[in-house]
Amino acid sequence: MNTSKAIPHPPASSDDDALFETLLSLRSAIVEEAAPIRARFTREAGREDAALDNLAHYLALRRHELRPLQRQLMWRGLSSLGRLESRVLPTLDAVIAALAALSGRPLPFPAPEQDAFFAGEERLDAATAANLGPEPEGRYTRIMVTLPSEAAGDVDFILALAKSGMDIARINCAHDDAGAWRAMTQHVRAAGEAVGRPIAVLMDIAGPKIRTGAVLPMRKGKPAGRLLPGDTLRLVADGEPHVDEAAPFSAAVSLPEIVTRLAVGHRIRYDDGKVEAVVESVREGEAILRILHTRPDGTKLKSEKGINLPDTALGLSPLTAKDDADLATVIECADLIGYSFVSRPEDLDLLDDAIARHGAARERPLGLMAKIERPEAVKNLPDLIARAARRGPFSVMIARGDLAAEIGFERLAEMQEELLWICEAAAVPAIWATQVLEDLVRDGIPSRGEMTDAAMAARAECVMLNKGPAVREAVELLDRLLGRMSDHLDKKTPTLRALRSW
Repeated sequence: MNTSKAIPHPPASSDDDALFETLLSLRSAIVEEAAPIRARFTREAGREDAALDNLAHYLALRRHELRPLQRQLMWRGLSSLGRLESRVLPTLDAVIAALAALSGRPLPFPAPEQDAFFAGEERLDAATAANLGPEPEGRYTRIMVTLPSEAAGDVDFILALAKSGMDIARINCAHDDAGAWRAMTQHVRAAGEAVGRPIAVLMDIAGPKIRTGAVLPMRKGKPAGRLLPGDTLRLVADGEPHVDEAAPFSAAVSLPEIVTRLAVGHRIRYDDGKVEAVVESVREGEAILRILHTRPDGTKLKSEKGINLPDTALGLSPLTAKDDADLATVIECADLIGYSFVSRPEDLDLLDDAIARHGAARERPLGLMAKIERPEAVKNLPDLIARAARRGPFSVMIARGDLAAEIGFERLAEMQEELLWICEAAAVPAIWATQVLEDLVRDGIPSRGEMTDAAMAARAECVMLNKGPAVREAVELLDRLLGRMSDHLDKKTPTLRALRSW
C-alpha cells in the first residue's frame, strides 16, 4: 500500500507573481514589436522563413533593457536569456513554463518540445554545411586560407594545407589572373580528392578599392618625411599631387570621385587606421586634411595604401567593371563568391543580375559571402540577410580590418560580438576574418594576444587566415586550438567537459 503523500506547491510569492507577469508582458511585447519586422523580412525574402522570424523576434527583444530581469531569473535557477539567439520565443516559453510549474499556475501556452527548442541550431548547422562544406572531424569551426600567387604553380603547397586542416581555399581576385585562378582551383580539387574530403573554393572579387595613388614629397622614389599629428595633407582628385606651405604632403587617390564627396569635418583613416585625419577644407578637385593621430614616430605616406571614409556617402557601386569581367571565371571555378563593399539589399540583386547575364548553368547555386566592412552594411545587415533568403547559400564575413578602420578600433570588439549574435539568430554562418594569427603566419611565432583572439574565433562557423611564410604551421596550430575550444564552447554556451588540470 502506497502511503506517500503528494507535496503541495508552496504558495506563490508576490515576487514570483510579478516576475511571471513581467515575462508574459515581455513576450507579448516582442511578438507585437516583431510583427512589422517580420512583414518587412517576408517582403525582402519573397516568402516566410522560420530563421527570419526568429531574427525579427531577436531584434525586438534586444530593444528592451533585460539586465534586471536576468538577475531575477538567475537566482531562481532559470535561464537568464543570455544564450537565446537561435531560439527567442522557445526560450521565453520554456522559462514561463518553468515559472508556472514553480508557482502552481496553469500554463498560458504549451511549453516547447525539445526538437522545436533546438530547431534554430539545426538550421544554422544545415546552412553552414550548405555554404562551407561538411563539419570537420574534431572541431566545429572551418578554416579558410588565402592562397598566395605561387600556389598556382605549386600543387604540393595546397596539398600540404589540405593535410594540415584547410577546409576552404580563398582566391583573392584583386591579384593574379584567370589562368592562375583556374590552376589554383584545379590544385584545390586534387588536394580534396587526395585527403578524402571536399575543400571549397571561395573567389573574392575585388570591388572598388579606395587607395592612395602617387604621393609627395618624394626623394629618390621614397617618401621623405613622416606624417605626424598636426600635419596637413592634400588629397587631389585630378592631376598630380602637389605640395606647398599649406600642405607639405599630398596624395592622389585611386577613385578620384571620392574627393568631391568629402565635406569639412569628415574623418579619414589611412593604412588600416594607422593614420586618422579630419577634412579641414575643401575646394574644387582637392581637400585639405589635418592629421589627428599616427604612430608615435609618425607614419610614412605611401602609394597603394587603403583609405577609409566612415562619414562619407561614397555612392560607389560594389560591382566594378573588372568584377563583372571576372565573374565568368568565378562561375566556372568557385563554390562561393566573396562580395566586398556590400551595403544594401539592392547590392545583392546587382550581383545576381550580373551572374545571370553570364548565363552559365551550375549544378549547385553559387554561395554568396557578404563582407561586412562599412557602417551601412552593419546597419542594414538584417535586411541583407532577408534579401539573401531569395537566392540560396549565404554567409557573412566579419571583415575586421576595414570594419575597425570604419567604426574605430575601440568599437570593433563590441561590434564583432553583435554581428555574431545577429548571424546566429538568423541561422547565417559567420566568418571571423583579418589578422588572425598574423604574427605566426608572418614570423612563425604567435603572440599571446592573437592566440586568445584565435581561440575566440571558435564561436564563428569559419576563421580566415591570410597568406604568409608560415601559413601551414598556422593551419596546424589553429586546427588543434579549435578542436580543444570545441570541447569548451558552443557559440556563447560554455560546455562543461571534465577538467583534468587540477
